Amino acid sequence: MKYLFFSLSVLLAMQSESSAQQQGDPKATEVWQPVPPVIEPGNAQKAPSDAIVLFDGSSLNEWVSAKNGGQPGWTVENGILTVKGGAGDIKTKQQFSDCQLHIEWRTPAKVEGEGQGRGNSGIFLMEQYELQVLDNYNNKTYSNGQAGSLYKQLIPLVNACRKPGEWQSYDVIFTAPRFKSDGTLESPARITVLHNNVLVQNNVELTGKTLYIGKPFYEKHGPLSIQLQDHGNPVSFRNIWLRKL
Repeated sequence: MKYLFFSLSVLLAMQSESSAQQQGDPKATEVWQPVPPVIEPGNAQKAPSDAIVLFDGSSLNEWVSAKNGGQPGWTVENGILTVKGGAGDIKTKQQFSDCQLHIEWRTPAKVEGEGQGRGNSGIFLMEQYELQVLDNYNNKTYSNGQAGSLYKQLIPLVNACRKPGEWQSYDVIFTAPRFKSDGTLESPARITVLHNNVLVQNNVELTGKTLYIGKPFYEKHGPLSIQLQDHGNPVSFRNIWLRKL
């Protein structure tokens, strides 16, 4: 009897909803739950209230050396983080999967070198997938290795670089790859990138981890760190924050 009463109730509700839709009732398509959480959106100097601040200019407490897990050897001065050549890559203590990442970077105002030797660094999502940092203002290099590229995989839609010495920004939406229990790929990583508020990667698929030589491929892994590259050039960073998705 209870089941019959429940079935009749559901049927009546469905008929009522159908009738409301047929009569053009706008309430029929209103969805009230769940309610999105309220956050403070932040601004150019302040991260959103639900973000994890990875570098606010004060310290490298959120980072370690990628080589040995010890203290990172990069320089922090006047609120700016700068690569110290030879110190090696640094990575976050925390590990992440799907995320929204904001990071600002600046290549040296004094231009030295050319091609890949000019203002080179990189941002590795999950320690494996490199979003290239490079001074590409009037600096020619291979297209899948310039700023805004997923290194040696994906060419940016446009070159949105500012002049050397000027601050630039990346805003990234990253979807981590998924793997089956046997280690094979279930779905590839995907990425959207805005460079200086200009779309340069539009929800594109990565074909595997970043390699300098050879074709990229996937190896099963879980959450990993954000890693910044020491390529020997004194590239600077500031205002780094991340939101888990």
